[in-house]
Amino acid sequence: MTVFTIAKAEWLLWRRSNVAISGIVLVAIIIGVISIINATTLMAEAHQRQHQQAVSEDTFLDQPDRHPHRMVHYGHYVFRTPPPLSIFDTGVDSVTGQSIFLEGHRQNSATFASAGASADVGSFQNNSPAFVYQVLLPLLLITLGSGVLVREREAKTLKPMIAQGLSGTSIYFGKWLALAALSGAMLVPMMILVGISMMLGETLSIGIVMCLSYLLYLLIWTSVISLVSGLARHQSAALSALIAVWLMWALIIPRIAVTSASAVHAVPGKIAVDYQMYADLRKLGDGHNASDPAFARLKRDLLAQYNVDSVDELPINFRGKVAQTSEAELTAVMNRYSNERMAAESAQSDHANQYGWFSPTLAITTVSRLLSGTDLATHHRFLVEAEQLRYDFVQGLNESHINTLNYTDDINRNQNAEASRRARISAENWQVLERFEFVPNAPFFRITQAFSSFSMLCSWLVTLILAGVLFSRRFEQ
Repeated sequence: MTVFTIAKAEWLLWRRSNVAISGIVLVAIIIGVISIINATTLMAEAHQRQHQQAVSEDTFLDQPDRHPHRMVHYGHYVFRTPPPLSIFDTGVDSVTGQSIFLEGHRQNSATFASAGASADVGSFQNNSPAFVYQVLLPLLLITLGSGVLVREREAKTLKPMIAQGLSGTSIYFGKWLALAALSGAMLVPMMILVGISMMLGETLSIGIVMCLSYLLYLLIWTSVISLVSGLARHQSAALSALIAVWLMWALIIPRIAVTSASAVHAVPGKIAVDYQMYADLRKLGDGHNASDPAFARLKRDLLAQYNVDSVDELPINFRGKVAQTSEAELTAVMNRYSNERMAAESAQSDHANQYGWFSPTLAITTVSRLLSGTDLATHHRFLVEAEQLRYDFVQGLNESHINTLNYTDDINRNQNAEASRRARISAENWQVLERFEFVPNAPFFRITQAFSSFSMLCSWLVTLILAGVLFSRRFEQ
């Protein structure tokens, strides 16, 4: 009961303070405004991308009879719809492309990001509600809580409280509980956003774990504020020390993590990588030229397989087979470079995430993005799934080229208008394009992926509470 009485007294003190009330109202307004803007923008984007995806697919499927290789180059767009919880945490989605143009012989980059593409896991440039909770809200807690214990020492009321039979631990936890209750109250706007995300399709389990993670994070700040306030001799010293902690956790260590990750797991520049990749691709031959020496072995194998003397006698279209073989070889090389790049970026991300042991801000950032489905690994999965769709529909068109289009008509298609007409195949062959829908990972998978960083938060909280209990005994000395 004593603990609750002390906490209640601290709340009454805050209620009488214009600074406290103004700070709480200001942060609530900031969270509310950013949340409304973010939710409205992202829901509009989700609707627009879903519409554009349907239009792109219908446009491709509604194309008239054509030469199949024209459809390979006609291409197709895919769009990544924002996950429901991106209304709270936009993660890397704010700096990575959300649409890709798919075409034969190329792997295009994702485009139409709100800023330059980056795998910078420590970046806080986007003003999302998550940013407010991760970086700005702790400043309010510091402002209100830096004097919770040192104020009693400066007013010389600590000794009389001890003399009346109160233990140092009771005083410490009474003040801690007051700050903890304030932290819990500030989670209300977040819980509303999480509720909206569940109406948009997010699961209850993810919503619960997300709210619990941010509660742990704010309790970590509650604990460090109470600990520093108890150790300091003056309120100004406590405030200065806590601002230093905030700078280290929220700004300096995340920047060190990113710099360290970039140094340890360097990612080569795109221009240099593309130059090397295109050099390797040129060695494979030109898939548009069936006479290219690179396909001489393919020709010999086919003639032997079908026991004929020339490609004209083959029961399949040799040009289509060359296109299909070339696409498979090109894709293997492009995937090798793409996988190497994604592996290096993932290594950078994993390296930076380990700095969560030195900064709970980094730990909550990782948990938040993994649970929201706005992390780097999810973006990589979007690239992989889009590439698989590209390869499947291109090779499906090449298969139609092989089996549906006559070789003689194919090689003579540029002679006149009639020859061009005969080199077209039915639009029914465009049905090789599958409908594309990118969805977040399963809830259990996301929770499992976030477990390591969640454990960091738990470790931080337990350590700080134990430290607070240990040092609270000094109040009785």
